[in-house]
Amino acid sequence: MAPHAETDAGSANGGGHYHANGIGNGHGNGSASATRPKFVVNSPNVVYTDSEIRSKYTYRTTKVTEGADGTRVVTPVETVYDFKVDTKVPKLGVMLVGWGGNNGTTVTAGIIANRRGLVWETRNGRQAANYYGSVVMGSTLKLGTDSKTLEDVNIPFHDILPMVHPNDIVIGGWDINGMNLADAMDRAKVLEPSLKALVRKEMAAMVPLPSIYYPDFIAANQEDRADNLIPGSKACLAHVEQIRKDIRDFKAANNLDKVIVQWTANTERYADIIPGVNDTADNLLKAIENGHEEVAPSTVFAVACILEGAPFINGSPQNTFVPGAIELAERHGAFIGGDDFKSGQTKMKSALVDFLINAGLKLKSIASYNHLGNNDGKNLSSQRQFRSKEISKSNVVDDMVAANTVLYGKDEHPDHVVVIKYIPAVGDSKRALDEYFAEIFLGGHQTISMSNICEDSLLASPLIIDLVVITELMTRIQWRLHSDGDNGKFKSFHSVLSVLSYMLKAPLTPPGTPVVNALAKQRAALANIFRACVGLEPESDMTLEHKLL
Repeated sequence: MAPHAETDAGSANGGGHYHANGIGNGHGNGSASATRPKFVVNSPNVVYTDSEIRSKYTYRTTKVTEGADGTRVVTPVETVYDFKVDTKVPKLGVMLVGWGGNNGTTVTAGIIANRRGLVWETRNGRQAANYYGSVVMGSTLKLGTDSKTLEDVNIPFHDILPMVHPNDIVIGGWDINGMNLADAMDRAKVLEPSLKALVRKEMAAMVPLPSIYYPDFIAANQEDRADNLIPGSKACLAHVEQIRKDIRDFKAANNLDKVIVQWTANTERYADIIPGVNDTADNLLKAIENGHEEVAPSTVFAVACILEGAPFINGSPQNTFVPGAIELAERHGAFIGGDDFKSGQTKMKSALVDFLINAGLKLKSIASYNHLGNNDGKNLSSQRQFRSKEISKSNVVDDMVAANTVLYGKDEHPDHVVVIKYIPAVGDSKRALDEYFAEIFLGGHQTISMSNICEDSLLASPLIIDLVVITELMTRIQWRLHSDGDNGKFKSFHSVLSVLSYMLKAPLTPPGTPVVNALAKQRAALANIFRACVGLEPESDMTLEHKLL
């Protein structure tokens, strides 16, 4: 067996404790406690208490109006907000729908490995556990400029505000297959045998809770897995109540302050939006009560979480959040986020297309081909499930094209084709082949061909962590208009957490608001919202201090 080491990085008590349907660790005392900021902002606009950070922040935008003669008038606008951040980091649990799948087993093993500070042997030498691929744990942001050297001062992203450490997350969940997570980890064929040997004991003790299974929504080739089911093959109130009970039981058994639920199960087919069925909150609840066949399993989970007050994130491409589900979340002030993990090919696409169009090159076509051999690929070999994925992958360039009216006319859009094939031999190591064809100066053309080998679950698992950690943080941030004064009531952010868009292919946004897919803009929004919460201006790349000498 490969050697391993216990470290003090987030595992003060080492090891883990076991319970019926989840994992947790002994990091700290398991109760919410105030976390000291990693830095102090020296400003009259920022106040620190034993339990809060309060800031006054001036948000500056510009509004554009068009006069009768066609002249555009641009007006700077300032809105002053008060932000309040609860610095008490809770004991957090996450419940994964599809816990026994590739993503669920990989993220669980990964947290155990990091918590225990494991090191294992590979054919390329020793490998230590890490959180590479996580924005929260693996990236930095600019805090400011050093007063003496004028060099940038960068800090870990997770230091900008008090956040849950992934090592402290307790994991549980549901799966339509009852295999324990050690055997499911073997089935997934993602991790090195030497690492699996080190985490097998913990993983073998974990067995998913029974889940709901509506055969019409996932591919028929998944039927042989469905042996761990809550009785019933279509939506019903009993399913909603069972899921709510599972969340409550998990929370109580592990002495948790909060639970977040995340869908990492199979891609479903798109649900039809039917007036009177899923178009309003009341109609959706009635449809579930009546057992309507157009209510998807993921939507039932979302409704249960909304009613239970547990944030729900959809990591697959189907339209889980039908209009009725969004309205229900707004009614209850519950957080939701989605859709579809943005891990490999699409993340590259959202960065490269942004670069090409901002460079003034007219992208004419994008042809994307994928083949993969994991269970996700098997499920996507069914046309109706593939259609969900095709939609989430195809819309990723829309806002970037619409933003450049020099290159593109009103109804003009690049040709965009997405192909996915199931090839069992490659397993979880997805092959993504892309061709970008652009028109350049004087009728010339540039073709960029890209081969991208994406180890699917090893890319998606850090995103699962980011989505959970950031969602939890958002539950502790509130705002009000400064003009309302001390009598103004603090409010939470909108129920639809569009701040999660960096991690998602088809970002869900509040009704009537624009979708942003450009990767750099998504990352900047994430960083700058958190900077605002501590009274700091947005990150600036002007560096005037170096230019006006």
